[in-house]
Amino acid sequence: MFPDWIIDVLLGLAAAFLLVVYVSWRATRLDRLHVRVETARAALDAALVRRAAVTLELAASRLLDPATSLVLATAAHQARTADADGREFAESDLSRALRAAVDQPGFAAGLDDRADDGGHVLEELASSAQKVVYARNFYNDAVAQARAARRKLLIRVLPLAGRAALPGFFEIDDDPPRL
Repeated sequence: MFPDWIIDVLLGLAAAFLLVVYVSWRATRLDRLHVRVETARAALDAALVRRAAVTLELAASRLLDPATSLVLATAAHQARTADADGREFAESDLSRALRAAVDQPGFAAGLDDRADDGGHVLEELASSAQKVVYARNFYNDAVAQARAARRKLLIRVLPLAGRAALPGFFEIDDDPPRL
């Protein structure tokens, strides 16, 4: 019915169309992964800032001895004001300071005896510390998926990632204190 050359052209156009659709799908997926990384990073930053704020609230509450309050306030301040290069170290230092202060035997009972809001501050601290753990896990999972997608041959051959920087993992000591 149709000449052979028309069938060959139609098959070539169909293959080219399918290739364009596939490349577009991969580029869209990579873009969604980068958006997921950015969203997870914002959630992680919010959780870290909240944990530092609760730590400052605990340090300023006069529920602790002055030395412990000073250590916690200093660690929280450094975590909040750290630059991008020193953020992981400052957040790890805050985690270690929290564990050193809070993991002492009888700590929670001593706070409950001193003030009515001691238990509230500890609950908020435990909640914010656990949210940091979850947020970091979600962020690192998103980074792993984005990096795996960027290792694909098609992504590397065609500049589908554009100018987006390769996302990096956020590795900190985020073990929450035992309350």
